Amino acid sequence: MKKIVKTEKAPAPVGPYNQAIISGNFVFTAGQIPINPETGNLEPNDINIQTKRVIENLRAVLQASGSDLSEVVKTTVFLKDMNDFALMNEVYAQYFSESSPARSAVEVARLPKDVLVEMECIAILK
Repeated sequence: MKKIVKTEKAPAPVGPYNQAIISGNFVFTAGQIPINPETGNLEPNDINIQTKRVIENLRAVLQASGSDLSEVVKTTVFLKDMNDFALMNEVYAQYFSESSPARSAVEVARLPKDVLVEMECIAILK
């Protein structure tokens, strides 16, 4: 069984996918990019600002599913430029410091809307 997760506190999907799916005791999020859900606009082209928005979007999706950032077991970070890794990591550590999840981080050729960062995660339901 699977349950679709939707919230207006994160950007709406722009294609045939959902913000997240609950299956069993896990929540699987779609990749989040730095779109401000209140305005529908992209955040400025700054890795710190974009990373914060991406994680806040993930938080909103997780909360809508009945989970939260403290329950994340795995993240995948997609970076436009691996030279931004250290700056992204500084912001990331503000959200995931005490019990950090497993993580993969990769540089990709291009991201949707030419953003600097996209993230997805897997979390345990509370």
